[in-house]
Amino acid sequence: MEFFDYDLPTNLIAQSPAERRDESRLIHCNRHTQSVFHRHFRDLPELLRPGDLLILNDTRVLPARLTGQREGSGGKWEGLFLAELPGNIWEMMCQTRRRPKPGSRIRIDGGDLVLELAGITDEGLWRVRPTQSGSAVELLSTYGKMPLPRYIRKGMAAPSDADRYQTIYATQPGAIAAPTAGLHFTPELLTQLAARGINRAFVTLHVGVGTFSPIRVDDFRLHKMHSEFGSLPSETAAAIAACRNRKGRIVAVGTTSVRVLETAASDGQIRAWSGQTNLYIYPPYRFQCVDALITNFHLPRSSLLLLVGAFAGDELIRRAYEEAIAARYRFFSYGDAMLIE
Repeated sequence: MEFFDYDLPTNLIAQSPAERRDESRLIHCNRHTQSVFHRHFRDLPELLRPGDLLILNDTRVLPARLTGQREGSGGKWEGLFLAELPGNIWEMMCQTRRRPKPGSRIRIDGGDLVLELAGITDEGLWRVRPTQSGSAVELLSTYGKMPLPRYIRKGMAAPSDADRYQTIYATQPGAIAAPTAGLHFTPELLTQLAARGINRAFVTLHVGVGTFSPIRVDDFRLHKMHSEFGSLPSETAAAIAACRNRKGRIVAVGTTSVRVLETAASDGQIRAWSGQTNLYIYPPYRFQCVDALITNFHLPRSSLLLLVGAFAGDELIRRAYEEAIAARYRFFSYGDAMLIE
């Protein structure tokens, strides 16, 4: 794929969301006519067709960013929760000046929570044991902060991000980054879509830190894809089958929904599924399930940009990004969106 890297003026990286979610701008790309139109997200009901089915990722972002001080030295510490492992162990990505020894303790800001270092993996990830009882979801809800990506205010969340960095339908806690294509939906917009005969169903993909990992190898096909937990419930499989029967289209909201759908449809048939997926989609790829895609604008040299390029085609996606930059669209997590059909 030729369109894999591009230059983006830093002032086009959105530092805050649109005042109203559905006020975001929307580039509408038609793969059949190779056309590009400029719209707004609130126009979505007239752009989709009655009988279409939206597939939404209902993951909920954990307040996974923790700050504190190292006991003894008092040095500042920052960490990002990644996963809860057996034995009351948390896996974390941490920032500290020196490599600590097992048994070192971190006192978390805002209360009595202490994390005790059990070890460090070969990849540099910390394994820590919290001193307080309770699940990771419970403890993070008390002590954690919203884990904004570094390109938004250097990762420093404001109180409003607790709401705006979640989709309005987020119900399944487990992500450390938002499925950002879904951030544009409002309750009113979902009502308008339903009134037009555009139904919705849900999958789950807990977005992990690998989402933001750039591809560093010269041959992007050799990139090692991160693994994330996902699920497609039986009711969603039934909704997809009904959509197919009425000749409707499967409209994936976000690359995370795409990865769940294409994992569950690996043999061409959609069935209920749950497990880990490291599906890596890049050109050329034959999509088994997805007919249209709603997505945000993605970082250069990212697996997400490759996925979108595989779906839209190199020339169309290049032109859409060039027009978006020229028209000063807002990019990345809090930025504007794209509909590709």
